[in-house]
Amino acid sequence: MRSIVRLGLSRLRPPLILLALVFTLSTLGLMLIPGVDAQGHAWRMTLFEAFYFVTYTATTIGFGELPHPFTDQQRGFVTIIIYLSVIGWAWLLGSLLSLVQEKAFQQALVDRRFRRAVEKLDQPFYLVCGLGDTGMTVVHALRQLGCRLIAIDKDERSVQQLEIEGLNGKAPALVADARSPEILTAAGLMKPECNGVLTLCNDDEVNLAVAIAASILRPGLPVIGRADTQATAASMSSLGTHRVINPFREFADHLTLAMRSPDIYRLIAWLTSAPGAYLFPSAPARMPAAPGHWIVCGYGRFGREVVAAVQRGGFTAAVIDPVGSRVDGHHAVHGRGADVAALHEAGIGHASGIIAGTDDDAENLAIALAARRLKPEIFVIARQNQRSSRMLFAKLGADITMVPSEIIANQCLAALRTPLLADFLEAARHQDAFWAFTLSERLRAALGNETPQFWSTVLDADHAPNLVGSDGALKQPLTVAELCVDPEHHDAAHPLRRRAIVLRLIRGDRTIETPADDVGLQPGDTLLCVGSAAAGASQQRRLGGH
Repeated sequence: MRSIVRLGLSRLRPPLILLALVFTLSTLGLMLIPGVDAQGHAWRMTLFEAFYFVTYTATTIGFGELPHPFTDQQRGFVTIIIYLSVIGWAWLLGSLLSLVQEKAFQQALVDRRFRRAVEKLDQPFYLVCGLGDTGMTVVHALRQLGCRLIAIDKDERSVQQLEIEGLNGKAPALVADARSPEILTAAGLMKPECNGVLTLCNDDEVNLAVAIAASILRPGLPVIGRADTQATAASMSSLGTHRVINPFREFADHLTLAMRSPDIYRLIAWLTSAPGAYLFPSAPARMPAAPGHWIVCGYGRFGREVVAAVQRGGFTAAVIDPVGSRVDGHHAVHGRGADVAALHEAGIGHASGIIAGTDDDAENLAIALAARRLKPEIFVIARQNQRSSRMLFAKLGADITMVPSEIIANQCLAALRTPLLADFLEAARHQDAFWAFTLSERLRAALGNETPQFWSTVLDADHAPNLVGSDGALKQPLTVAELCVDPEHHDAAHPLRRRAIVLRLIRGDRTIETPADDVGLQPGDTLLCVGSAAAGASQQRRLGGH
């Protein structure tokens, strides 16, 4: 507020001084100039009468000559007053209009509204730094999950996008540099309601600066950071960052998993997808089985990770790169991926798949089209860099579309939904195909194809007072199956329709993945559950926790 007043006074001080002088000199002049009343006696205005007359004259209200008709001397002086006041008011109004249109003043007003919104926020929220493609994807996903958030981005257009999409009221946003500790503090970093920081800028330097500031100002606060290089990822990890996400490394890991264990890949891709996504029997598409040959177009940060993933999957790889990068152990072709000659030299005739992985969406689309013209049955993985290209990539119909912003968003959601989920997904990578297929079918049979919701609970007197007594013992024996049924929704065919599944049971130092229905529960057990939103709410009511 002080900055707004200070800025306003600095711009309006000259015209305000002029108006003050006009009022002062006009009042004193009218007091000194004598008039004549109806009886011909001389009279002079009092201070109040003079100030009253100047007030309604200078503001163009004009009640007339009071309390007596003026002499020519008084009227001449009033004429001067009128012109001076008009000049003063015109200057003031012009300065006021210029002030309102000044970006510094507008930004000060926005900052004030933002700070007030942050001060009034009394619910748990997340602080999101960066509103690019990744940040906007995360914002939409968090809003779908019902999470409150505050956003910072130095690009005014990104913040305006929130207003265009009608999210500014639900997600207060500020145009500022997130590297500044003062800005992070103003955005609510120090508020106890701040549950975590997500730094998702396109600049690794900014992301690292935010992670450092958060770790110093709020030790122990969960921080999820994006890191496009290994050096930044290592620095963030040394700070104790809760989760460091490298979209290229994440995709490479997913690619290796898809090549080696497609059923586990499909399960994890479904469980980590954004709210509202669906699992279809044919999606994601199954990768060609090893051995085989792949063509990777582009050998930047993404290409290096992908080539390593292809090799881990048991395939050979040829790289097409316009820079002519040398790739140890792989055939390298100097050229563009959309060039027919380069594709033939890279071995498209016997290739199982091709990865269009440049940082140019138009180039990636051209590569995919050229590859399919030469070999219609080839497996195509296309990298989509911009949200604005979504329609074109959807129409292209690549077997897998790699969207870095969605990969980061999905990893963020997996880390935020419940801490137990990330550990479960890591353990799922080491299971076999039969386990993954069986769990997928159980989830689909119980929940349908829509992305489920996750929650965790602890069987103790604080979190489940309806089931656990104050002495710490269960009020009655309870099994996994009995906890998962929803007694509020039943019909004749399914008197106790199952609405939830326990994915993980932690009992002391022991962890049980997907425990059987007849496993008996004990006080102190920690459970990771999956199901519909209604099932989660119903179970919470049954447990009686807060």
